[in-house]
Amino acid sequence: MTETWGFDTLAIHAGAAPDPATGARQVPIYQTTAYVFKDADHAARLFNLQEVGYIYSRLTNPTVGALQARVAAMEGGVGAVCCSSGHAAQIMALFPLMAPGRNIVASTRLYGGTITQFSQTIRRFGWGVKFVDLDDLEAVKAAIDDDTRAIFCESISNPGGYVTDIPAVAKVADAAGIPLIVDNTLATPFLCKPIEMGATLVVHSLTKYMTGNGTVTGGVVVDSGKFDWSASDKFPSLSAPEPAYHGLTFHQTFGNMAYTFHGIAIGLRDLGMTMNPQAAHYTLMGIETLGLRMEKHVENAVKVAQWLENDPRVTAVTYAGLPSSPWHETAARVYPKGAGALFTFAVKGGYEACVKLVDNLALFSHVANLGDTRSLVIHSASTTHRQLTVEQQIAAGAGPDVVRLSIGIENIEDLLADLDQALAAATA
Repeated sequence: MTETWGFDTLAIHAGAAPDPATGARQVPIYQTTAYVFKDADHAARLFNLQEVGYIYSRLTNPTVGALQARVAAMEGGVGAVCCSSGHAAQIMALFPLMAPGRNIVASTRLYGGTITQFSQTIRRFGWGVKFVDLDDLEAVKAAIDDDTRAIFCESISNPGGYVTDIPAVAKVADAAGIPLIVDNTLATPFLCKPIEMGATLVVHSLTKYMTGNGTVTGGVVVDSGKFDWSASDKFPSLSAPEPAYHGLTFHQTFGNMAYTFHGIAIGLRDLGMTMNPQAAHYTLMGIETLGLRMEKHVENAVKVAQWLENDPRVTAVTYAGLPSSPWHETAARVYPKGAGALFTFAVKGGYEACVKLVDNLALFSHVANLGDTRSLVIHSASTTHRQLTVEQQIAAGAGPDVVRLSIGIENIEDLLADLDQALAAATA
């Protein structure tokens, strides 16, 4: 039935039903660590993956399960695995695909924390990365070798708000026989559905727009169910016998749900990046208004970007929704509902002017977050991207003279007035 439901209906109803025990209409918070087995045989079948059910909340929980079903339905996937944060979701997404000596091809335009995770942390697992400008498809093709196991990108990138031509990159991944992983945090399934455009996997930081109220952290990996994991020997975790389950082969046993089952039975079991049920509950409630919020986010972002572009105290605006943007055509074609609500602008006066601007804003909150109902600001070069070199900051769209805005859903007149007075103080 969910196949015929519209977006807002899915956001409210997918994955949820009245509680069978009490009739409670909202999804209850199942605050429990463990679940009573019917008998010894029932327990054995659960542990052997012969039956689906609840064992221990590191693996499965009814509140988290409802959220997984909702996000999967909204993204058009067959299944999803929730975890503790967006960063956890990225490791979870790669875990079934990688092994020592293997690599991924990743966009140069990624969140600074993701660049660090890929360039530094995953190397401790023996995994490698090649950063490539995904606008250059020939460079992407050239970067793929026999050890490449995935392409990774953000649909709309943090911090610059640049957009990725997902259908074009998906064709390259498909030709190479590897999955395309898309971080859809900034677009959300309201603005973009990567699976419909050829992506294999979608990840989110649920902390951001999906929850929308800055209360909890969370992440999710959504599986399209469309990739043939047995087409080559590149993905033995899914296509070869698994010793921990008496030689069970995930793809052969679970078909298009193989990746999702592996994420729970192996990923959550061994990595333990579990989402707690209260965080899932907050996120479920937040998602109910996602469509309404994203419309307002985009509407406000367009007006703020236009205003900044015409201000002589500003030297550049990166918003892909502006006709002047090099990514405007891609945004109009791939993201017809809007180019999101996060972008950067450059301030005359450079680093020092940016610091003054941030310190003088009153309505915009200076925080290391985005996707809140409130408008947020940060100077990435001195905070989220400070671990990068200046050259890396500029490549990531977070140069010293750049400020990042996450536009909220307040009254537009109030946002513009706050920016105006802060710019006056910063450039006096």
